[in-house]
Amino acid sequence: MNLESRRRDIPARSSGARQAAEKEAGAGKPIRKIAFYGKGGIGKSTTVSNLSAALAQRGLRVMQIGCDPKADSTKTLTSGQIVPSVLDVLRDNLASRLEDIVFEGYHGIFCVEAGGPQPGIGCAGRAIITAFNRLEELDAYEKLKPDIVLFDVLGDVVCGGFAMPMRYGYADEVAIVSSGEMMALYAAHNIARALDNFSSRGYAKLAGIVQNSRSIANEDALVRQAAEELKTRVVGIIPRSGLVHAAESVGKTVVECFPDSPQAAVYAELSHFFHPDPARREAVC
Repeated sequence: MNLESRRRDIPARSSGARQAAEKEAGAGKPIRKIAFYGKGGIGKSTTVSNLSAALAQRGLRVMQIGCDPKADSTKTLTSGQIVPSVLDVLRDNLASRLEDIVFEGYHGIFCVEAGGPQPGIGCAGRAIITAFNRLEELDAYEKLKPDIVLFDVLGDVVCGGFAMPMRYGYADEVAIVSSGEMMALYAAHNIARALDNFSSRGYAKLAGIVQNSRSIANEDALVRQAAEELKTRVVGIIPRSGLVHAAESVGKTVVECFPDSPQAAVYAELSHFFHPDPARREAVC
């Protein structure tokens, strides 16, 4: 699908404080805002995009914000196309509109890419701050009224800019995507430490660890042990599957490309943890 057809037609509205916007959004219901962190290459974008797709299939209004200079978080939601990033748009036009930086993806998902500076020039963390400020200036949450916002954040080094989703109240919760590999668990501990630094300020809380399995020995036990050390829990285990590569090779998520597969069912189940269905909860009780 052409990117022009994916641009949101957003009516102009007056500016307001973020708190007022969130109160109005979702017919008065609070927006669930979750930031996903993890070591680079751990499959974070794959996990987040499949969760977005699963949430959208349930009828929720979903917004996914990619916070990586590569600006490729949402490409499996837009048929493999990389959408223009906020930073790229602002370089060309400081007076950009919301429809210039928000694109409609699979099942109506609002797709945003923060972007970053040219390689070797500038600060990628600062780029995230700039992108978030522009979304706020344009009253993005108020106008789009998402039920849930997923931030896909590069988490190897949690500098000031990359920590913005957890530091400034943008996300209510942080989920760490990890495998049982040593460096992935090391990154998980660093991310949890960053959250601890902000615990007294009422910022985002650690929701738990999503295990994106790499089929290494004793992986479940290793990740569970790390969760215990971090005083949290493993909220979901995603098995390794060739369907992920098969779907991504055609620019889609597993949820879209193989909706009846066991792998898609795993993402669907995990989506209920991050946005519980009241009716389902009552049925279980």
